Amino acid sequence: MKCPYCSNVESKVVDSRPAEEGSSIRRRRECLRCSKRFTTYETVESLPMIVVKKDGSRQSFDREKVTSSMIRACEKRRVSVELIEQLSEEIEQTLQNSLEREISSDYIGELVMSKLRPVDEVAYVRFASVHRHFRDIDDFLHELNKLVVEK
Repeated sequence: MKCPYCSNVESKVVDSRPAEEGSSIRRRRECLRCSKRFTTYETVESLPMIVVKKDGSRQSFDREKVTSSMIRACEKRRVSVELIEQLSEEIEQTLQNSLEREISSDYIGELVMSKLRPVDEVAYVRFASVHRHFRDIDDFLHELNKLVVEK
């Protein structure tokens, strides 16, 4: 690791500890030339995922988009931001574990709905109305009837 003070590449690890709830390791290092200390973080390298949109265009997966869409669906509902972030993390982990590098936006939307449904049915219907492009009240009623029947 290159020292940020003198650019020497020789350093020793003074202290290591888990960071970010165990998803990375924080290391305190000491430069062997100038003896100054600095901190580095080690994380698992994740493979890039590409989202294939309905129109065929492709873009990099962005967990923040998933999170913000769930926050929008959960507005004025009793769903904490921490829970939404946890659900987003679970969705990203599911996608990473699938080992698919190209994922359809439809599949991601279905994953979001599967996570929202047990948490808050109103948020679920809100998200479904956008994801499934509800056109009229009949689409809403159809989705609501499915909820009622499955209870």
